[in-house]
Amino acid sequence: MMPDMPDHLVAAAARDAPPARGPGQRIRATRAAAVAILLALIVLGLAWELWLAPLPGGRGALALKALPLTLALAGLLKNRMYTYRWLSLLVWLYVAEGALRASTESGLSARLAFVEAVLSIALFAACAAHVRWRLAVRDRGSVDE
Repeated sequence: MMPDMPDHLVAAAARDAPPARGPGQRIRATRAAAVAILLALIVLGLAWELWLAPLPGGRGALALKALPLTLALAGLLKNRMYTYRWLSLLVWLYVAEGALRASTESGLSARLAFVEAVLSIALFAACAAHVRWRLAVRDRGSVDE
């Protein structure tokens, strides 16, 4: 801010400036990201194992891998901190499966496995950021809305 700037221009500049991204906005953004990525992982897992590239002879059995994710979805929608914490640990099983199947399978199944690994890493990042920012806000005692 310049010292010779009239007060009415300073007030107008402050009013027109974009609002700072406070912790409350970050928490809402990471929650929305975690829910969206989790839904994408559930849809991917079901579509992959049931229709897109099922393993021969085991049609549908691996679709059960989506079950723990559906349980986590309920906790995320209720905004339970505990769910974000255990999901950030569980998701590494999906990273491992995606990496393993991307490197051992071919064709569409390998590409779907790579997508699963990427989505799982993104879900981990969203959950970790969400937990971190919620704990920081709790320790400070307030949320900037």
